[in-house]
Amino acid sequence: MKTVPAHGGALGPAAREAAIQRLRDTSRPGQELDILIVGGGIVGTGAALDAVTRGLSVGIVEASDWAAGTSSRSSKLIHGGLRYLEMLDFALVKEALQERGLLLSELAPHLARPVPFLYPLTKPFIERPYVGAGIALYDAMSISSGHSRGVPFHKHLSKRGTLRAAPSLKNDAFVGSIRYYDGQVDDAKYVANLVRTAAYYGAHAVNQMAVVDFLREGERVVGAKVVNRENGTQFNVRAKQVINATGVWTDETQAMVTERGQLKVRASKGIHLVVPRDRFQSTVGLILRTEKSVLFVIPWGRHWIIGTTDTEWNLDKAHPAASSKDIDYILEQVNRVLKRPLTREDVEGVYAGLRPLLAGENDSTAKLSREHVVAHPVPGLVVVAGGKWTTYRVMAKDAVDEATRTMDERVPPSCTETIPLLGANGFRAAWNRRNRTAEESGVHVARIEHLLNRYGSLTPEVLALIEENPALAEPIPGADDYLQAEAVYAATHEGARHVHDVLTRRTRISIEAWDRGVSAVPVVAKLMGDVLGWSDAQRENEVRHYIARVEAERLSQQQPDDKSADAARLGVEDIVPLR
Repeated sequence: MKTVPAHGGALGPAAREAAIQRLRDTSRPGQELDILIVGGGIVGTGAALDAVTRGLSVGIVEASDWAAGTSSRSSKLIHGGLRYLEMLDFALVKEALQERGLLLSELAPHLARPVPFLYPLTKPFIERPYVGAGIALYDAMSISSGHSRGVPFHKHLSKRGTLRAAPSLKNDAFVGSIRYYDGQVDDAKYVANLVRTAAYYGAHAVNQMAVVDFLREGERVVGAKVVNRENGTQFNVRAKQVINATGVWTDETQAMVTERGQLKVRASKGIHLVVPRDRFQSTVGLILRTEKSVLFVIPWGRHWIIGTTDTEWNLDKAHPAASSKDIDYILEQVNRVLKRPLTREDVEGVYAGLRPLLAGENDSTAKLSREHVVAHPVPGLVVVAGGKWTTYRVMAKDAVDEATRTMDERVPPSCTETIPLLGANGFRAAWNRRNRTAEESGVHVARIEHLLNRYGSLTPEVLALIEENPALAEPIPGADDYLQAEAVYAATHEGARHVHDVLTRRTRISIEAWDRGVSAVPVVAKLMGDVLGWSDAQRENEVRHYIARVEAERLSQQQPDDKSADAARLGVEDIVPLR
């Protein structure tokens, strides 16, 4: 049996069909999987890579698209959680800093990079030594984690030095600042790359495949009944162990099996605004204290991401909606420190996500645990919940450890600490020869740099599409940062099945473009349709649905509260493929 499949980790249509067939075959004697993972977010895809690189046979199914839930709607930061130091949660901070260093230096240097932040000081004399000691401890813990390479140490800045770094700050908003560094990543792009890496090592990965029930033999879970959402077919997938990694849907998925010993997960909504980079001048991001939590102002290419909120959410989990109240809150908080206030007219994009927090007795979601828990409520079913995006690898390892604990054969320990994602190996060499690559391909060096920061050493695969069809070197309409080849590549290699997969996750056009991707839709539908074999009616269905989705999201963002925003967003249901 081949260790590495012929498709080399590409998640195109043929690879998807092959994975489906392998999952179907598990019902035959002796063909069951070692582990079936339910949920295609950061933890589920991380668990797939962890399990398959231990030599296990692995399947992973996702009801929607890879990272369609929480994992694509974060602050895009890889951080140790500076504010958790205040809570004296040293173990969580140290663990997260170790993972941050791994991501930046070893696992995904093509996707993750350091980003500088200012911590503005507002009180003379007392605040600087207190905050400075905390940030110094943050840096020291980063060094002790053994993976501090690539992240500079903090630096104290005077009021004048702060204004040089961030000229748009109000003169009276601070007395000085401390500059420190954390990491940044495109979260959805990372998940797509992670599941591809798992597939490269032999995992059978299928999105648009929903679990509708679990298979039981007595008390034991022995697999799941799944439905292919693209054609409605159902079949059983058998496995020795099932890992439930469904995030904010943990309670619902777990309830299919048992009410006994359940983990309880509460959803906390966080929203972010995207504004153009030229709306205010700063060479660094900001971290601002608010009454409720902290607010990040994060550099993001030609944009700023500003967020987040932290409020309980009990409505639709698939499409959490940002209300007018949420947007006004963030604008109010950031405008406290800006010379020229931001207005609604400055906002290009808005997105909302849900944190899966382990429920406790505390009423405030801001104080619920960010740590994770792994449980084994019934034989054959492992549940992993809680945690932080940054520590996904540890969560995945712990879940697979628990799943393999009862297996008869001896299973090797996790080795994902040493497994770079696809595109990481050779990235620095590819970056160093970017000018030569530009000359050879006829693609401008700025475009090559853009591709390298998204695909790493896999960039030649994207350039091969352009060589075959030079028209794909043109930018996507309304989104000059992205090439048309990237929409094709999303369908041929990254498992994109719908237009909104490309516009909201494989790229960030839906939050970076003023029209939120409406002008891009016809072109992307045509490019994807040529790969996926869509009819004209299917293309029109995709275009119509995406435009309606954008309108519903805009309408929801004009509503005064969560309930009315949720109702407006649910005015458009999920796309149903034409059969």
